[in-house]
Amino acid sequence: MTSRPRPAARRRPPAGLPPALAVAEAALADMKAVDVRVIDVRGANDVADFMVVASGTSDRHLRAVADRVVQMAKASGQRPLGVEGEEQGEWVLVDLPDVMVHVMLPRTREFYQLEQLWTPVQAAVAAKPAGTSKAGAAKSKRGPRAGAAKTARKPASARKPGGPGRSRAPAARRRPPQGG
Repeated sequence: MTSRPRPAARRRPPAGLPPALAVAEAALADMKAVDVRVIDVRGANDVADFMVVASGTSDRHLRAVADRVVQMAKASGQRPLGVEGEEQGEWVLVDLPDVMVHVMLPRTREFYQLEQLWTPVQAAVAAKPAGTSKAGAAKSKRGPRAGAAKTARKPASARKPGGPGRSRAPAARRRPPQGG
């Protein structure tokens, strides 16, 4: 009698992390993606909880990595919400539930610098005490005088013509009918 091979045990992500993140990391490791970075953006946007940025060595490798992420996500029951950029081959975005996977060529990654874009957000999320609401976090980012920062409006007599609230187009002129 031959015994069936046991299916590999599925790796469960730590509590609080979406399963799609573990799938994406496994797929990127499987396809030998270069310089993989996971950025925690929970509470900073409504699109995703994590951004995963990785590089491919060529446009073909880039597409293969993105395809593997999609394949493994589907196999684990995580249907991708969308895939963009496979035709161009410089930047492929795989949108998984709660995880955005960006696979880029090194020159494209250097140009857009997504890690630097999200680093201040990641630091703010890490420093935010547990239990604070999104509204409170947004208010604290603006500073204590955020409401007082509005400037007082000038009186209508001091405003320049064509300023706010006025049309920039000249008033229509009526011409008398020309006729014979």
